[in-house]
This record gives sequence, C-alpha cells and structure tokens, in this order.
Amino acid sequence: MTKRRLPMVEHADTLSLKALRELVTGLVERADRADIRIEKLEAENQKLRDENDQLRIENTRLKVDNQLLRDEIARLKNLPPRPPFRPSGMEQATSDKTVAGSDKPARRRGPKSDTGKVTREEVLPASVPPGSRFKGYKDCVVRDLVMRVDVVRYRRECWVTLEGRTIVAPLPAGIRGGFGASLRRFCLMLHSHGQVTTQRLTTLLNDVGVEISKRQVIRFLTEQLDGFHAEDAAVLHAGLVSAPFVTVDDTGARHANRNFHTTHIGGEHFTAFRTAPSKSRLNFLALLRGNYQDYVLNDAAFAVLEDRQVDPALLARLSTREPQLFANQVPFLAYLAANGIDIFDKDIIRPFAEAGIWGAIRHHGLVGNAVIVSDDAGQFRVGTHALCWVHAERLLHKLMPATPGQVKHVETLRELVWLFYKALKDYQRRPDSCAARGLRVRFDRIFSLRTGYGDLDKLLFRLGRRKAELLRVLERPETPLHTNASERDLRGLVIKRKISGGTVSRDGRQARDSMLGLMKTCQKLGLSFWHYLGDRLGIGTSHPSIPPLATMIVTRA
Repeated sequence: MTKRRLPMVEHADTLSLKALRELVTGLVERADRADIRIEKLEAENQKLRDENDQLRIENTRLKVDNQLLRDEIARLKNLPPRPPFRPSGMEQATSDKTVAGSDKPARRRGPKSDTGKVTREEVLPASVPPGSRFKGYKDCVVRDLVMRVDVVRYRRECWVTLEGRTIVAPLPAGIRGGFGASLRRFCLMLHSHGQVTTQRLTTLLNDVGVEISKRQVIRFLTEQLDGFHAEDAAVLHAGLVSAPFVTVDDTGARHANRNFHTTHIGGEHFTAFRTAPSKSRLNFLALLRGNYQDYVLNDAAFAVLEDRQVDPALLARLSTREPQLFANQVPFLAYLAANGIDIFDKDIIRPFAEAGIWGAIRHHGLVGNAVIVSDDAGQFRVGTHALCWVHAERLLHKLMPATPGQVKHVETLRELVWLFYKALKDYQRRPDSCAARGLRVRFDRIFSLRTGYGDLDKLLFRLGRRKAELLRVLERPETPLHTNASERDLRGLVIKRKISGGTVSRDGRQARDSMLGLMKTCQKLGLSFWHYLGDRLGIGTSHPSIPPLATMIVTRA
C-alpha cells in the first residue's frame, strides 16, 4: 500500500526576493481585476434598477390608459361605470368622536315616544270566565298608516243676482283640475324626497284607487309652482346675505338631451341648486347675483379687472368717480362699446362681464364677508376664497409612485398632512393667536419639503402657493375645512339623476332644482318637509304654520 504524497507548500519565508515580488504583483493584479469587475457589476446593477424604475412607471401609465379605455368602452356601451375613487379617510381618522357626538341630543325610540300623539283609542274586550275581577287596562300603542281614496262631490250653490249676475260658491283652496291639495302634496313628497319616478308614482296611485294619468302627475310636479320658486329664490338671497360661509360644488346633469351642469350653493341653514348649460365663472357669478339682472362698475368691479390684468389703458377709459349702474346687459355692452372695447371678442369681454356682475353682487350686499369654500375648481375662485383640505389631500392619494422610495415619501407626507389637519380641527374648536402663528410656520415646513420625487415635489409646491386659502380657518374659525356638506347635498340630486334620468322642459328643470333645494333647507332647519308642503298648499292641519324659510335663515345666522 503506497502512501499518498501531499503537495509541498512553500512558506513565504523560504521564498526568494524575486519570487516574493512576483507573488505580490500577481495578488495586486488580481485585486485590480476584482475591483474592475465589482465596479462593472455595480454599474450594471444601477442600470438595471433604473430600467426597472422606468418599466414600473411605464406600467403605471399603461394601467391608467387601460382604465381610461375601459371607462370609454363602458360609456359607449351604456355599461355601469367603475366604482368611484376610494376616499382617503382623513376626515374620519382625525375626528374626535367624543366631541362630535356630544352635540347630538338623545333621541327616544319605540312606541313610548308616541304616547302624546295618540289619535284614537279602542277598548278591546277579553273573554273571561265567570267570577273574574276587572283590574283595569293594559295599554299598547300601535303606529299605523291609513291610505284611502277620498272622492268628494262638492255641490256648489248657484245664485243669480237682481242684476242677472251668476254667483257660484268657490271651491276649497288647493283644488285644481279635479284633484285635491293632499294628492298633490303626496306626489311632491314621494317624487322629491322619496326619489319615486313619475311612472311608478302613476302606477302606485292607480293601484290605490286614484284614476290619474302620467301626464297629470307631471303637471302636479312641474306646473303652478310659482310660490315654491319664489321661496327658493328668497332662500338663496337670505343665505348669501346672512351666511358667514358658503360651500359650493357642481355635478353633471342632463336636460333636453344635452349635457348641463348643476351648481350647489349651501350654508349651515340653507341649500340651493341651479342647473345651467355652463359651469364657467361667469355663470357662477350670475348665480350669486340671484334674481338681479343689473351690472355695476364700482371699486369691487375694478379690483376684479386689475386682478385679471386687464390693459390699464382700457381701465382708464372706464374709471369714473361715481359707480356706473346698468339695468341689464344691453346698456352695459353699449357703454363698453362706446368706450372702445370690442364686445364681440369673447376673450376681451369676459373679464368685463365678470367684473360687472361682481360689482352688482357687492352693490346689493350679497355674499358680503362670507367665505366661499370650494374644491379648487377655477370658476369658484372669487371673493374671500378657501380650499377644501379633503380635496387637497386627495391629490396626494392620487399619486402613483413607482419605486419603494417614492412610496415611502408619499406615505410620510400623507401622515404629516393628516396630523396637520387634526391640529387645524383642534384650533377650530379653541382658536388662539399663538397657535395660529405656530400652524403657519408648521405649514411652511411641510410644504417646503423636497423629496426628489418629481410629481410629489410639484404638488407640494403647488399647494404651498395656496397657503392663504388653505389656512383661511386661522382668520375665520367658523369656516369649514372641507366641502363634505356640498357633496352630501349633491348626493340626493345624483341619485335622482340615476333613477329618473334628465329633464325635458324648462318647468321640469326648475321644479327639480327648487323642490330639492327646499327639501334640503327644511332638513337643515329641522322642519318636516311633509308639513312644509301642507302649509304652503293650504292644507289645514293641527301643526302651527311655518314662517317663510328666508326669515328663519336670517334669524339663525
């Protein structure tokens, strides 16, 4: 058996100087080659990372384009749209439930709360054996609804005077076309508050026993509503005069097979809807002007023109010491044309028209010092303006970061915004000048951050420029931080649009806006819309009469 020979390993001490130099040189060359390979691998790794980031960004863009194409296909095929954008939850996460719930009074539920509203009593006998003793009654309050058809034949006395004139006894108030006021109140209530379509309402009435056509139901809902339209206009005027703030928003609407827009103007005690073919700033100012049609060139109007950077030479032609009042658009345009302004150029005439309407608004005392809170739509940026924080934070929520670093930056900024929003809500409950200064400094720190994520940095810079509008609550603590009230009010109109579609006639469009606005106003004032309709239609009830809504709005302001 032979022994295995091990290789001889020379020790460095046994090497000659020449061999040692060769060994060191070889090791240095190998280290240099390894460094070059490492640098090359790092460069290739960074290149792959950059390509991966670009692919993620491109993939995100393709997802967005794909969703847009899906939405367009769904619209063309009349398919249901995709679900709405998921809310961020900032308002719910920063709300103090103990404070929010303390203002709500305890509400009694169950039959015991109706003991004072009993309309009739019935004694129910019991079958008992002989010799039993009577021990009184055990009460049970039952709530029920009675619907019955009431067909009344009115025999109107007819008399002939000595002069030959015929006198016929008048019908009770509210009777029109052979139908009573209670039936009309029922139709208005179900259609406006219950979102019942005219077809289903007609079927329901015929099933109950009222022989009525769909056309007659439509007449109930759209015609002879002048009193309601007048009160709706008075509600808007009272709100614009007395409210410390108004929240505004708009949504799409269909009218006469065309795309219209419904604008919501509301406050703490009132709501108004107006539908028009445009949602421009000119249209919004016309809505704020209410029923007035005049134009006024005063200091407020010239302030608007200077803000819009109109040519000073044109302003010099119009400036006068006393305000210029014009009854309507015709003399206003004639005055502009006489002063060398091209009234046929839309780009030139638009700022003058907006300024004239804004001057009329200020002249009549409308809006006053009220803060207009909006979602940053350009048409609402008039007067003392404030931005909705929920919509501002939603812009962060809509960012599509492509890398883990970008995701971390967005999450960090969202957390900072949420904490700042909670601090604003605390300030709103307990205003303090020192806290206001601290919040302004804190705002500057947050929105001056630069993360290296381009889209996020651009958004922070954009929001930072709107500091005055985002921090309006520091000057006016009563101003809401969001437009959730407008979105809640508009939700009823959107549901109605989805159920009933659009309107066809001008009367139908005006009736929808007025009745929905009055219904929401009654809710904010704590009134029963059913009792309100009965009072305005002249139906005698045991409830006290309801004063004009405009008076109640001014009283509570």
